[in-house]
Amino acid sequence: VQLQASGGGLVQPGGSLRLTCAASGLARGRYGMAWFRQAPGKERTFVGGFTANSGYPAYTDSVKGRFAVWRDNAKNTLYLQMNNLGPEDTAIYYCAASPSVIRSSLASQTAWTYWGQGTQVTVSS
Repeated sequence: VQLQASGGGLVQPGGSLRLTCAASGLARGRYGMAWFRQAPGKERTFVGGFTANSGYPAYTDSVKGRFAVWRDNAKNTLYLQMNNLGPEDTAIYYCAASPSVIRSSLASQTAWTYWGQGTQVTVSS
């Protein structure tokens, strides 16, 4: 299983970015997938994601209304659209996958089996 995250970069406050996580080696549509992020000097935290059987993503409160997560099962790809970015969104963004994550455990790192390598997002003027 490989998860390849891409799309990070430098953006000004108020700007937007779209991240992509391409998965290989996963049975299409049969894995939960999610985005996490890790800011400098901080722990890695949940951003948004799905269980395998749900079409409705969950989000951490700080990104609700600004970020959107969706998946294309045919392409085995997870997306993260980030709008109205602020300096507090600066972090390395990771995608994760799991065949068995449940909704109540989405935010727990230990619930995720596979991790991508991360992509850097820097919000700065």
